[in-house]
Amino acid sequence: MLPVVLVAAVADNGIIGRDGGLAFQQRSDLRRFKALTMGKPLVMGRRTHQSIGGPLPGRETVVVTRDRSLASDAAGRVHVAFSLHDALAIAQARALAMGAEAVVIAGGAEIYAAVIEGADRLLVTEIHAAPDGDTVFPPFDRSLFREVSRERHPAGEGDEHPFSFVDYERLR
Repeated sequence: MLPVVLVAAVADNGIIGRDGGLAFQQRSDLRRFKALTMGKPLVMGRRTHQSIGGPLPGRETVVVTRDRSLASDAAGRVHVAFSLHDALAIAQARALAMGAEAVVIAGGAEIYAAVIEGADRLLVTEIHAAPDGDTVFPPFDRSLFREVSRERHPAGEGDEHPFSFVDYERLR
């Protein structure tokens, strides 16, 4: 099985979203997200997929939903799964077919919560702010992971807040 990598941007107060979208504007995080996910399958919930507006270029999306009326697209860029177990199986198969080295978990909060304790790596952008929001990143047992890198950055062009890129690896 290929590694399962969770990618998220999380504010200091745990907020990840507001009103069905992001709770902050961070161009640096969006660039990192693109670099980390290009050429890989993304597993995400229906609401996250809808907030993005469609499939992202250079990636395939596996949407987890209970809505039986949703269907995979004919182009093979969006795959629909009715359980997280099925979504992970589809993503593993697509990753192998794409030649990807990992499966990416891309949100939202319910998907993160269901996967985080079993993820192989967590690639987190810590947003150094406490924005208002209604979607929170799930707590996780940090003793299961070790921090392998941390890069602190001031807010750059298109960033509302300073941030840190923090990578965690599951302890074996």
